[in-house]
This record gives sequence, structure tokens and C-alpha cells, in this order.
Amino acid sequence: MFDIFNPFELMMRGGIFMWPILLCSIIGLAITIERFISLHRADIDTREFMDTMRQVLRQNRIQEAIRLCDATNAPVARIMKAGIMRHRASKEDIREAMEDASHLEIPRLERYLSGLATCSNISPLLGLLGTVQGMIICFAQIQTKGGQVNPSDLAGGISTALLTTAFGLSVAIPLLVLYNYFTSQISTLIAEMEISAAELLELLTRHRGDREI
Repeated sequence: MFDIFNPFELMMRGGIFMWPILLCSIIGLAITIERFISLHRADIDTREFMDTMRQVLRQNRIQEAIRLCDATNAPVARIMKAGIMRHRASKEDIREAMEDASHLEIPRLERYLSGLATCSNISPLLGLLGTVQGMIICFAQIQTKGGQVNPSDLAGGISTALLTTAFGLSVAIPLLVLYNYFTSQISTLIAEMEISAAELLELLTRHRGDREI
């Protein structure tokens, strides 16, 4: 009989594959904390930011718009700054500048998500390997005793099989949910950046046309 509330004993009972599963859980937790912090910082009130930017640019206060972007620590602000810095260029050049900036910002938003997905995918596979290991232990016991076994002889292998499966799924399920959550959040941020970039492009070119008239 072993104590199911003793984590160390559970790890010992589960066998060698419990340790890589534990490592996946630690890596997944670290990525989750980092992504929560980073995405929280990146998520600003885009509508309010664009309303302020629109008022400033309509008054041709370019330097103030740049300072506003610098003061706002968010991907959309850095993309807007790239476009504003080229406000005297052609429409295509402004669009290209913002696209180049977005190509730098999107990988930052998606950073470490591949690691989170990997941990969520391999954790149940490691649990499956532990299950196979437990079954091998059981059959080895049967072979050793010539088939004359009782339930206690197989208990070790069965506990190994069940514990690794349970731990693998317990790690994989929440990590998969978190991965889908972060992916959804990033998709929303990217959509907001694209809309804001289109609005800024229209605002800069329309404002320039009105000024030339």
C-alpha cells in the first residue's frame, strides 16, 4: 500500500517516464506564465489608441504621434510608428513599412507557443510509453512465475501503467486548453493590428491629399 498523496512516492511508482512528463509540466507552466504576462502587456484599448492617434494626425502633429507610439508599449503602437515615420512616402511605401514591422511583432506574440504545443502533444505519448512499460513488467512477472501469479504480483506493473497514463493526460489537457486560448488571443490581436494599420494608411494618405489641395 502506498500513499497516493505523496508526490515523490507517486513519481517512484510511476517509473522513469514520470520524470519527462514532470519536465513537460514545468516547461508548460513557465511558458504559460510568460505568455500571460506578455499578452497582457500587448493587449491595449486599440479603439481608444486609434481615436487619439486620429485626432493628433488630423492636426498634423506628427512628432506628437510618434511620441504617443513610443509611450505605448504594444505591438500595434510599434506598427503605427513604422507607418508614421514614412508619412511623406508613397502609399505603397507606408504599407510596406507597416508590414515589415508586423513581421517582427507577430513572431514575438507567438513566441514559445510551439514549445507549449510540443509539451501538450508529447505528454500523453510519454504516458502511453509508461503504460507499455507497466504491461511489460506484468508479463515479465507472469513469465517468471510460470503463470502462477496472484493480483499482488501484477500490482506494480499495473500501477506504473495507470499512473503514467493519468499523469500524462493531466499535463496534456490543461496545456492544450491554454495553447488554444493563447492562439485565440493572438489571432484577435493580429486582426486588430491589421485593422488599425489599414485605418492609419487611409488617414495618412487622405490627410496628405487634403493638405496638398
